[in-house]
Parts: sequence; structure tokens; C-alpha cells
Amino acid sequence: MSDSSSAVPSALNCQVPQFSAAMTGGVDFSLNDYLGKKIVLYFYPKDNTPGCTTESIAFRDIHEQLLAQNTVIFGISRDSLRSHEGFKAKLALPFELITDPDEQLCLLFNVMKMKNMYGKQVRGIERSTFIIDEAGKLVKEWRGVKVADHAQAVLDFVSQSK
Repeated sequence: MSDSSSAVPSALNCQVPQFSAAMTGGVDFSLNDYLGKKIVLYFYPKDNTPGCTTESIAFRDIHEQLLAQNTVIFGISRDSLRSHEGFKAKLALPFELITDPDEQLCLLFNVMKMKNMYGKQVRGIERSTFIIDEAGKLVKEWRGVKVADHAQAVLDFVSQSK
């Protein structure tokens, strides 16, 4: 990942620092490539797990509606590009997945948290979604996302913020 400004966590109503990262589809994501469009970034813990699969399918199912609102969507996790390619193909996701194995984007958006798994404390991604406006400003965030109805809430927000 490259970042032309300091790696300070993005704050609501502030400009998101330029960043780039590897993603599926054989190209790198660069924030500047999407200026003029709204961007939905959803951070999820792990490919091929029940909640992440359900969430990704929900976003897949509203993808056309997001595009109609001048909005692109990307999923982000620490999984490898190879894992992402398999997950994307398995679910027929029409959008790309960004890999963040070194947690640079996770740190930029402050989504790494201590979580309880099977009675043990583990460090992992807190399911979170961010919307960046056409000018590159962070305009909405959801943290600690519950999967049920979340994709619809994202679509509703994007549809109302014209």
C-alpha cells in the first residue's frame, strides 16, 4: 500500500488520504481512480466464513442498484489475493476485493480490534463499512456491523445522499 499523506485514521467529514492496494481483477486499487464516484468500502474478517459470505452476497445483490447511484463497492480483508479470487468466483461477486495482509488499510480506517473467539482474545477486523463521497471525503461509517439488513442500509444512505 502506498499513502501520500500521514497514516492517520480517517475521520468522518475529512478527506481520506490517497492509498493504493492490490485487489482482484489483476489491477491495483487507487483511491484517486474513483474520484467523481461514491465509494463503499466494507471491511470484513475473513473469506469463506458464514457472516462474511452472507454480507458479500447481500452487497452482490444490490450491486446494480449501487452502480445506478454512481457508487462503486469494494470488500477488504487481510486474506491473500488468491483467497480473494476464490471467494469472489465462488460467490460470483461483480465487484473487486482488496487484500490488506499488512493491515495498512485496517489501521488507516481503525478497524482492528480485540475480539472474543471461543473464549480467547484475538486481534481481528471489526466488521465496518465506510462511504467516501465523489470528492474523496469520508461521509459515513458503520462500525461493529451486524450483517442483517446492513447492505440495504448502505443502499438507502447512498440513495439519499445525492
